[in-house]
Amino acid sequence: MNVDRMQSVLVQLRSLAAEASGSIAKEASSAGAATTGAASFAQSLEGAVEALNQRLQSAEALQQRFSAGATDVELSDVMLATQKAGIAFQAALQVRNKLVSAYQDIMNIQA
Repeated sequence: MNVDRMQSVLVQLRSLAAEASGSIAKEASSAGAATTGAASFAQSLEGAVEALNQRLQSAEALQQRFSAGATDVELSDVMLATQKAGIAFQAALQVRNKLVSAYQDIMNIQA
């Protein structure tokens, strides 16, 4: 599992979330619209990224504890946590790809 690649994707997701929440808040304040939906989207995106980061860190911590010879950590637990983290990462990557694709589609619409 390449931690550097995961960290770079997490950084990208966080920057997209920050950009989305900043641009949405700016548009809403200039238009006078309610930011409830925009804020909840940004918050849910940020929460998903944080949950993914937590899952990846806990899997890595289990790997390190197992490698260090901790007797309370089973190999099956390590493998299960690693697979869950990998699946969660792949799902987040697909969501990011869909968000980027949707953003590009919207930007290509001619007024």
